[in-house]
Amino acid sequence: MKVLFAGGGTAGHINPGLAIAKYIREKNPGSEIVFVGTQKGLETSLVPREGFELKLIRVKGFKRKISFDTVISIKELFTGLNEARKIVKDFKPDLVVGTGGYVCGPVVFSAAMKKIPTLIHEQNAYPGVTNRILSRFSQVTAISFKESEKYFKSSKKLLLTGNPVRGEMLQVNRASARKKLGIDKDTPLVVIFGGSRGAQSVNLTVAQMLKENIKGEPFKVIFATGDKQHDKIIETIQGVHLPSVEIVPYIFDMANTMAAADLVVCRAGAITISELTALGIPSIMIPSPYVTANHQEHNANALEKQGAAKVILEKDLTSDSLYKEILSLIEDKSSLKKMSVNAGKVGIKDATEKIYVELIKLMRKK
Repeated sequence: MKVLFAGGGTAGHINPGLAIAKYIREKNPGSEIVFVGTQKGLETSLVPREGFELKLIRVKGFKRKISFDTVISIKELFTGLNEARKIVKDFKPDLVVGTGGYVCGPVVFSAAMKKIPTLIHEQNAYPGVTNRILSRFSQVTAISFKESEKYFKSSKKLLLTGNPVRGEMLQVNRASARKKLGIDKDTPLVVIFGGSRGAQSVNLTVAQMLKENIKGEPFKVIFATGDKQHDKIIETIQGVHLPSVEIVPYIFDMANTMAAADLVVCRAGAITISELTALGIPSIMIPSPYVTANHQEHNANALEKQGAAKVILEKDLTSDSLYKEILSLIEDKSSLKKMSVNAGKVGIKDATEKIYVELIKLMRKK
């Protein structure tokens, strides 16, 4: 079984591909798996770390306004298409899987033109342009939110699978997680993070909230700032006594930290949402307004509609509004429990298996 994966740029595109690839490797130890990405994406560090081969091509996204940069992007698209054709020709995959990012375009298109079975996976409620175009050529379009169905009316086959969730997220439970983190079973825990690199506006608001509002509340806070912003945040709150607050640059054991949480405050990335719902964790989402097509707001709204989260738009975010929302939820155990149940109902734990089963079906039809 030879499978070619294309996905790059952000961890949100790469991690689903890695989850599927590891599942294939587990089920079929003799499988040959190769990833295709670009030099500028996070795939250059994430993919080799998991033991998979990574081949690089040149491809660049288009800006919405016509400019000299657009001409360069078109030139690189054709270069990337030729490089993708060569990889497909040399590797001769049985299947090609695209998990998002500009790199998917030339790879999935080249495979489709050679009649090689393809599956693309869309992580967000509002799909990217690349996947909307590729859905016309790919045999299967796997989606993670029902809300994205309307954008794929031209797809050959649409399948609601959810987002693949890291295996360690499905192997934790609240009691063992709290014991491992040294948190009393009756102490409410609020976990706050803005992503691996942090989110400056969220970080500064949280820092202000800690300075002005946190006065020995009966709950514990774990606040991850991101590596680059940690020193600045520590400097901002220097001299403030915060015995129930732990401020860290990065949460390495996210599985146990999430499982131990009563409430999570975070951005609205698709993978974060999938992990929260798989564990049934209530959340306050502050979608990033700086992402393509504002897709995080669509993700957050989809979750809020299900009663699993509260949404605060960044333009409405203040230290007071955030503190009041956190406190009202922590003090209202009934509402928090209801949100937890609703999050669990939304969560899809077997997304990776669903995608694997579909890939096997595609290979048998070949």
